[in-house]
Amino acid sequence: MKEKIKELSIEEKIGQMLMIGLDIANPKDKIEEIITKYKIGGVLLYKKNYKSYEELVDLINYIKKKNETNKIPLFIAIDQEGGRVNRMPPEFKNIPAATKLARCKDESIVEKAGEITGEMLSKLGINFDFAPVLDIKRFEDKHPIGDRAFSEDKEAVARCGISYMKALQKNNVIATIKHFPGHGATEKDSHFILPIVKENIEKLEQEDMMPFQKAIEAGADSLLVSHLKIKGVTEYPCSMSREFITYIRKKYKYKGLIVTDDMRMKGVELLYGKNKSIQKAFYAGNDIIVIKYGRNENIINKIIEEVKQDKRKEARVNRSVKRILEEKEKYNCNNDQVEKQEGFVEKINEQIHNIKQTIELTYKYND
Repeated sequence: MKEKIKELSIEEKIGQMLMIGLDIANPKDKIEEIITKYKIGGVLLYKKNYKSYEELVDLINYIKKKNETNKIPLFIAIDQEGGRVNRMPPEFKNIPAATKLARCKDESIVEKAGEITGEMLSKLGINFDFAPVLDIKRFEDKHPIGDRAFSEDKEAVARCGISYMKALQKNNVIATIKHFPGHGATEKDSHFILPIVKENIEKLEQEDMMPFQKAIEAGADSLLVSHLKIKGVTEYPCSMSREFITYIRKKYKYKGLIVTDDMRMKGVELLYGKNKSIQKAFYAGNDIIVIKYGRNENIINKIIEEVKQDKRKEARVNRSVKRILEEKEKYNCNNDQVEKQEGFVEKINEQIHNIKQTIELTYKYND
Protein backbone atom coordinates (compact mmCIF):
# COMPACT_ATOMS: atom_id res chain seq x y z
CA MET A 1 0.00 0.00 0.00
CA LYS A 2 2.89 2.39 0.79
CA GLU A 3 4.25 1.90 -2.72
CA LYS A 4 0.85 2.75 -4.25
CA ILE A 5 0.67 5.94 -2.23
CA LYS A 6 4.21 6.91 -3.27
CA GLU A 7 3.16 6.63 -6.92
CA LEU A 8 0.51 9.32 -6.45
CA SER A 9 1.16 13.04 -6.78
CA ILE A 10 -0.13 15.48 -4.14
CA GLU A 11 -2.88 16.46 -6.59
CA GLU A 12 -3.92 12.82 -6.99
CA LYS A 13 -3.85 12.16 -3.25
CA ILE A 14 -6.07 15.14 -2.46
CA GLY A 15 -8.31 14.18 -5.39
CA GLN A 16 -8.86 10.80 -3.72
CA MET A 17 -10.27 12.63 -0.70
CA LEU A 18 -12.94 14.41 -2.75
CA MET A 19 -16.38 13.00 -3.45
CA ILE A 20 -18.22 15.32 -5.82
CA GLY A 21 -21.96 15.30 -6.47
CA LEU A 22 -23.72 16.99 -9.37
CA ASP A 23 -27.36 17.69 -8.63
CA ILE A 24 -28.14 18.49 -12.27
CA ALA A 25 -29.64 16.87 -15.36
CA ASN A 26 -27.22 15.86 -18.14
CA PRO A 27 -24.10 15.85 -15.92
CA LYS A 28 -21.69 14.11 -18.32
CA ASP A 29 -19.65 17.15 -19.36
CA LYS A 30 -19.16 18.27 -15.75
CA ILE A 31 -18.31 14.72 -14.67
CA GLU A 32 -15.62 14.46 -17.32
CA GLU A 33 -14.17 17.77 -16.10
CA ILE A 34 -13.97 16.82 -12.42
CA ILE A 35 -12.60 13.34 -13.15
CA THR A 36 -9.85 14.56 -15.49
CA LYS A 37 -9.01 17.85 -13.75
CA TYR A 38 -9.27 16.92 -10.07
CA LYS A 39 -8.59 13.13 -10.27
CA ILE A 40 -11.41 12.75 -7.75
CA GLY A 41 -11.83 9.66 -5.61
CA GLY A 42 -15.61 9.45 -5.81
CA VAL A 43 -18.78 10.58 -7.56
CA LEU A 44 -22.08 11.04 -5.70
CA LEU A 45 -25.12 10.39 -7.89
CA TYR A 46 -28.39 12.31 -7.63
CA LYS A 47 -31.80 11.41 -9.02
CA LYS A 48 -31.67 14.41 -11.38
CA ASN A 49 -28.73 12.76 -13.18
CA TYR A 50 -30.90 10.15 -14.95
CA LYS A 51 -34.53 9.49 -15.88
CA SER A 52 -34.50 5.72 -16.31
CA TYR A 53 -32.67 2.48 -15.54
CA GLU A 54 -31.08 2.64 -19.00
CA GLU A 55 -29.83 6.19 -18.41
CA LEU A 56 -28.40 5.30 -14.99
CA VAL A 57 -26.41 2.34 -16.34
CA ASP A 58 -25.25 4.47 -19.28
CA LEU A 59 -24.09 7.24 -16.90
CA ILE A 60 -22.22 4.85 -14.61
CA ASN A 61 -20.47 3.25 -17.59
CA TYR A 62 -19.56 6.72 -18.85
CA ILE A 63 -18.08 7.60 -15.45
CA LYS A 64 -16.06 4.40 -15.33
CA LYS A 65 -14.81 4.89 -18.90
CA LYS A 66 -13.66 8.45 -18.20
CA ASN A 67 -11.80 7.28 -15.09
CA GLU A 68 -9.73 4.70 -16.97
CA THR A 69 -6.93 7.24 -17.45
CA ASN A 70 -6.61 7.68 -13.67
CA LYS A 71 -4.59 5.33 -11.45
CA ILE A 72 -7.31 4.56 -8.90
CA PRO A 73 -10.90 3.37 -9.46
CA LEU A 74 -13.77 5.49 -8.15
CA PHE A 75 -16.20 5.24 -5.32
CA ILE A 76 -19.56 5.50 -7.11
CA ALA A 77 -21.87 6.58 -4.33
CA ILE A 78 -25.56 7.18 -3.77
CA ASP A 79 -27.88 8.21 -0.94
CA GLN A 80 -30.23 5.21 -1.06
CA GLU A 81 -32.22 4.54 2.09
CA GLY A 82 -35.72 3.78 0.82
CA GLY A 83 -38.86 5.64 1.87
CA ARG A 84 -38.57 9.38 1.14
CA VAL A 85 -34.81 9.09 0.46
CA ASN A 86 -35.05 7.10 -2.74
CA ARG A 87 -32.59 7.71 -5.58
CA MET A 88 -33.55 4.79 -7.81
CA PRO A 89 -34.96 5.25 -11.34
CA PRO A 90 -38.78 5.04 -11.66
CA GLU A 91 -38.72 1.45 -12.98
CA PHE A 92 -37.80 0.22 -9.50
CA LYS A 93 -40.35 -0.06 -6.71
CA ASN A 94 -39.41 1.73 -3.50
CA ILE A 95 -38.44 -0.11 -0.34
CA PRO A 96 -40.34 1.18 2.73
CA ALA A 97 -38.72 3.64 5.15
CA ALA A 98 -36.66 2.37 8.09
CA THR A 99 -39.37 3.03 10.71
CA LYS A 100 -41.87 0.95 8.76
CA LEU A 101 -39.37 -1.89 8.33
CA ALA A 102 -38.46 -1.99 12.02
CA ARG A 103 -42.01 -1.76 13.39
CA CYS A 104 -42.54 -5.37 12.35
CA LYS A 105 -40.22 -6.38 15.23
CA ASP A 106 -38.52 -8.82 12.87
CA GLU A 107 -34.90 -8.04 12.06
CA SER A 108 -34.97 -10.49 9.15
CA ILE A 109 -37.21 -7.97 7.32
CA VAL A 110 -34.64 -5.21 7.84
CA GLU A 111 -31.88 -7.56 6.74
CA LYS A 112 -33.84 -8.53 3.62
CA ALA A 113 -34.34 -4.84 2.76
CA GLY A 114 -30.59 -4.37 3.06
CA GLU A 115 -29.93 -7.39 0.87
CA ILE A 116 -32.30 -6.15 -1.85
CA THR A 117 -30.72 -2.69 -1.74
CA GLY A 118 -27.22 -4.17 -1.81
CA GLU A 119 -27.97 -6.42 -4.77
CA MET A 120 -29.69 -3.60 -6.65
CA LEU A 121 -26.80 -1.16 -6.14
CA SER A 122 -24.05 -3.69 -6.77
CA LYS A 123 -25.56 -4.84 -10.07
CA LEU A 124 -25.85 -1.19 -11.13
CA GLY A 125 -22.15 -0.61 -10.49
CA ILE A 126 -22.67 1.44 -7.31
CA ASN A 127 -20.20 0.52 -4.56
CA PHE A 128 -20.88 3.09 -1.82
CA ASP A 129 -24.20 3.79 -0.06
CA PHE A 130 -24.90 6.59 2.41
CA ALA A 131 -26.97 4.27 4.61
CA PRO A 132 -28.06 3.09 7.13
CA VAL A 133 -29.33 5.89 9.37
CA LEU A 134 -28.38 5.15 13.00
CA ASP A 135 -30.06 8.20 14.50
CA ILE A 136 -32.64 7.64 17.21
CA LYS A 137 -36.22 8.55 16.29
CA ARG A 138 -37.43 11.29 18.60
CA PHE A 139 -39.77 13.31 16.40
CA GLU A 140 -42.70 12.78 14.02
CA ASP A 141 -42.22 10.94 10.72
CA LYS A 142 -41.90 14.17 8.69
CA HIS A 143 -39.02 15.50 10.82
CA PRO A 144 -35.70 15.70 8.87
CA ILE A 145 -34.82 12.30 10.37
CA GLY A 146 -38.29 11.06 11.37
CA ASP A 147 -39.22 7.83 9.59
CA ARG A 148 -35.68 7.49 8.25
CA ALA A 149 -34.71 6.18 11.72
CA PHE A 150 -35.39 2.59 12.70
CA SER A 151 -36.73 3.15 16.20
CA GLU A 152 -37.13 5.28 19.31
CA ASP A 153 -35.18 2.57 21.15
CA LYS A 154 -31.38 2.78 20.88
CA GLU A 155 -30.93 -0.99 21.17
CA ALA A 156 -33.35 -1.61 18.29
CA VAL A 157 -31.60 1.07 16.22
CA ALA A 158 -28.28 -0.69 16.80
CA ARG A 159 -29.62 -4.16 15.94
CA CYS A 160 -31.48 -3.05 12.83
CA GLY A 161 -28.68 -0.77 11.66
CA ILE A 162 -26.08 -3.51 11.96
CA SER A 163 -28.30 -6.02 10.13
CA TYR A 164 -28.79 -3.55 7.27
CA MET A 165 -25.11 -2.58 7.23
CA LYS A 166 -23.93 -6.18 7.02
CA ALA A 167 -26.42 -6.95 4.23
CA LEU A 168 -24.98 -4.12 2.13
CA GLN A 169 -21.42 -5.26 2.87
CA LYS A 170 -22.27 -8.84 1.91
CA ASN A 171 -23.31 -7.52 -1.50
CA ASN A 172 -19.99 -5.68 -1.94
CA VAL A 173 -21.40 -2.24 -1.17
CA ILE A 174 -19.74 0.00 1.44
CA ALA A 175 -22.28 1.00 4.08
CA THR A 176 -21.92 4.46 5.63
CA ILE A 177 -23.45 4.74 9.08
CA LYS A 178 -24.91 8.22 9.67
CA HIS A 179 -25.34 10.93 11.03
CA PHE A 180 -22.75 10.79 13.83
CA PRO A 181 -22.96 11.85 16.68
CA GLY A 182 -26.72 11.51 16.16
CA HIS A 183 -29.04 13.85 14.28
CA GLY A 184 -31.99 12.58 16.28
CA ALA A 185 -30.74 14.72 19.16
CA THR A 186 -31.85 17.93 17.45
CA GLU A 187 -35.06 19.22 15.88
CA LYS A 188 -33.22 21.48 13.39
CA ASP A 189 -32.33 20.51 9.82
CA SER A 190 -28.64 21.03 8.93
CA HIS A 191 -29.59 21.44 5.26
CA PHE A 192 -30.81 24.92 6.22
CA ILE A 193 -29.52 25.86 9.68
CA LEU A 194 -26.71 24.75 12.00
CA PRO A 195 -28.23 22.61 14.79
CA ILE A 196 -26.80 22.88 18.30
CA VAL A 197 -27.07 19.84 20.58
CA LYS A 198 -27.44 20.83 24.22
CA GLU A 199 -26.98 17.39 25.75
CA ASN A 200 -23.63 16.81 27.45
CA ILE A 201 -21.15 14.45 25.81
CA GLU A 202 -21.58 11.73 28.47
CA LYS A 203 -25.32 11.48 27.81
CA LEU A 204 -24.74 11.49 24.05
CA GLU A 205 -22.28 8.61 24.43
CA GLN A 206 -24.85 6.60 26.40
CA GLU A 207 -27.75 7.38 24.07
CA ASP A 208 -27.26 8.76 20.54
CA MET A 209 -23.73 7.48 19.99
CA MET A 210 -24.42 3.99 21.29
CA PRO A 211 -25.78 2.53 17.99
CA PHE A 212 -22.70 3.91 16.20
CA GLN A 213 -20.39 2.34 18.79
CA LYS A 214 -22.08 -1.04 18.29
CA ALA A 215 -21.84 -0.71 14.50
CA ILE A 216 -18.13 0.18 14.71
CA GLU A 217 -17.56 -2.89 16.87
CA ALA A 218 -19.46 -4.92 14.23
CA GLY A 219 -17.15 -3.79 11.42
CA ALA A 220 -18.40 -0.45 10.04
CA ASP A 221 -16.20 0.64 7.13
CA SER A 222 -17.47 4.21 6.78
CA LEU A 223 -18.95 6.77 9.17
CA LEU A 224 -20.56 10.09 8.22
CA VAL A 225 -20.06 13.05 10.56
CA SER A 226 -22.87 15.58 10.54
CA HIS A 227 -22.96 19.37 10.59
CA LEU A 228 -24.03 19.99 14.16
CA LYS A 229 -22.38 21.60 17.18
CA ILE A 230 -22.34 20.09 20.67
CA LYS A 231 -22.74 22.88 23.22
CA GLY A 232 -19.62 23.28 25.32
CA VAL A 233 -17.73 20.60 23.36
CA THR A 234 -17.14 21.73 19.77
CA GLU A 235 -16.29 25.25 18.70
CA TYR A 236 -17.08 24.37 15.08
CA PRO A 237 -19.58 21.84 13.67
CA CYS A 238 -18.47 18.24 14.34
CA SER A 239 -17.66 17.80 10.63
CA MET A 240 -15.17 20.69 10.85
CA SER A 241 -13.72 20.02 14.31
CA ARG A 242 -10.26 18.47 14.51
CA GLU A 243 -10.81 17.73 18.20
CA PHE A 244 -14.03 15.86 17.46
CA ILE A 245 -12.58 13.78 14.60
CA THR A 246 -9.64 12.88 16.87
CA TYR A 247 -12.14 11.98 19.60
CA ILE A 248 -13.85 9.48 17.24
CA ARG A 249 -10.55 7.79 16.42
CA LYS A 250 -9.45 7.52 20.06
CA LYS A 251 -12.74 6.92 21.86
CA TYR A 252 -13.97 4.17 19.52
CA LYS A 253 -10.59 2.98 18.19
CA TYR A 254 -12.16 3.52 14.78
CA LYS A 255 -9.92 2.77 11.80
CA GLY A 256 -12.41 3.09 8.94
CA LEU A 257 -13.33 6.03 6.72
CA ILE A 258 -14.64 9.26 8.21
CA VAL A 259 -16.80 11.12 5.69
CA THR A 260 -18.35 14.59 5.91
CA ASP A 261 -21.95 15.35 5.15
CA ASP A 262 -22.31 17.58 2.07
CA MET A 263 -20.16 20.69 2.64
CA ARG A 264 -22.53 22.80 0.53
CA MET A 265 -25.36 22.47 3.06
CA LYS A 266 -26.62 25.88 4.17
CA GLY A 267 -26.01 25.02 7.84
CA VAL A 268 -22.25 25.38 7.33
CA GLU A 269 -21.90 27.31 4.06
CA LEU A 270 -23.85 30.37 5.18
CA LEU A 271 -22.06 30.59 8.51
CA TYR A 272 -18.50 29.86 7.43
CA GLY A 273 -18.44 30.34 3.66
CA LYS A 274 -17.92 27.52 1.19
CA ASN A 275 -14.14 27.87 1.04
CA LYS A 276 -13.46 28.07 4.77
CA SER A 277 -15.87 25.22 5.54
CA ILE A 278 -14.14 22.91 3.03
CA GLN A 279 -10.70 23.92 4.30
CA LYS A 280 -11.70 23.35 7.94
CA ALA A 281 -13.21 19.95 7.13
CA PHE A 282 -10.07 18.92 5.28
CA TYR A 283 -7.70 19.85 8.12
CA ALA A 284 -10.06 18.40 10.76
CA GLY A 285 -8.98 14.93 9.68
CA ASN A 286 -11.91 13.72 7.58
CA ASP A 287 -10.89 11.14 4.98
CA ILE A 288 -13.51 12.10 2.39
CA ILE A 289 -14.95 15.56 1.81
CA VAL A 290 -18.37 15.45 0.14
CA ILE A 291 -19.10 18.50 -2.00
CA LYS A 292 -22.05 19.24 -4.23
CA TYR A 293 -20.57 20.60 -7.47
CA GLY A 294 -19.75 24.29 -7.54
CA ARG A 295 -16.76 26.47 -8.28
CA ASN A 296 -14.40 24.94 -5.73
CA GLU A 297 -11.21 25.11 -7.80
CA ASN A 298 -9.61 27.94 -5.79
CA ILE A 299 -9.89 26.25 -2.40
CA ILE A 300 -8.77 22.86 -3.77
CA ASN A 301 -5.71 24.47 -5.35
CA LYS A 302 -4.98 26.32 -2.12
CA ILE A 303 -5.08 23.09 -0.12
CA ILE A 304 -2.79 21.42 -2.68
CA GLU A 305 -0.23 24.22 -2.34
CA GLU A 306 -0.39 24.15 1.47
CA VAL A 307 0.17 20.38 1.54
CA LYS A 308 3.10 20.65 -0.87
CA GLN A 309 4.80 23.05 1.50
CA ASP A 310 4.32 21.06 4.72
CA LYS A 311 5.44 17.44 5.17
CA ARG A 312 3.23 17.06 8.24
CA LYS A 313 0.17 17.94 6.19
CA GLU A 314 1.26 15.44 3.54
CA ALA A 315 1.63 12.73 6.21
CA ARG A 316 -1.94 13.48 7.33
CA VAL A 317 -3.14 13.19 3.71
CA ASN A 318 -1.29 9.89 3.32
CA ARG A 319 -3.17 8.39 6.28
CA SER A 320 -6.51 9.21 4.67
CA VAL A 321 -5.42 7.99 1.24
CA LYS A 322 -4.25 4.71 2.80
CA ARG A 323 -7.70 4.14 4.30
CA ILE A 324 -9.39 5.02 1.00
CA LEU A 325 -7.20 2.68 -1.05
CA GLU A 326 -7.68 -0.13 1.46
CA GLU A 327 -11.47 0.16 1.20
CA LYS A 328 -11.35 0.31 -2.60
CA GLU A 329 -9.25 -2.83 -2.62
CA LYS A 330 -11.44 -4.59 -0.05
CA TYR A 331 -14.59 -3.91 -2.09
CA ASN A 332 -12.93 -4.56 -5.46
CA CYS A 333 -13.75 -1.12 -6.85
CA ASN A 334 -12.95 -1.12 -10.58
CA ASN A 335 -13.61 0.53 -13.93
CA ASP A 336 -15.37 -2.52 -15.41
CA GLN A 337 -18.41 -1.73 -17.51
CA VAL A 338 -21.85 -2.60 -16.11
CA GLU A 339 -23.98 -4.98 -18.18
CA LYS A 340 -27.73 -4.51 -18.36
CA GLN A 341 -29.31 -7.77 -17.21
CA GLU A 342 -32.47 -9.24 -18.68
CA GLY A 343 -35.21 -9.41 -16.05
CA PHE A 344 -33.13 -7.64 -13.38
CA VAL A 345 -35.66 -4.87 -12.66
CA GLU A 346 -38.50 -7.41 -12.51
CA LYS A 347 -36.53 -9.60 -10.08
CA ILE A 348 -35.80 -6.70 -7.73
CA ASN A 349 -39.41 -5.47 -7.90
CA GLU A 350 -40.75 -8.91 -7.02
CA GLN A 351 -38.54 -8.99 -3.92
CA ILE A 352 -39.66 -5.48 -2.91
CA HIS A 353 -43.31 -6.46 -3.48
CA ASN A 354 -42.84 -9.49 -1.22
CA ILE A 355 -41.29 -7.45 1.56
CA LYS A 356 -44.15 -4.91 1.37
CA GLN A 357 -46.69 -7.71 1.58
CA THR A 358 -44.92 -9.16 4.61
CA ILE A 359 -45.03 -5.76 6.32
CA GLU A 360 -48.73 -5.27 5.53
CA LEU A 361 -49.61 -8.72 6.83
CA THR A 362 -47.57 -8.16 10.00
CA TYR A 363 -49.31 -4.84 10.66
CA LYS A 364 -52.72 -6.41 10.04
CA TYR A 365 -51.95 -9.32 12.35
CA ASN A 366 -50.65 -7.04 15.12
CA ASP A 367 -53.71 -4.76 14.83
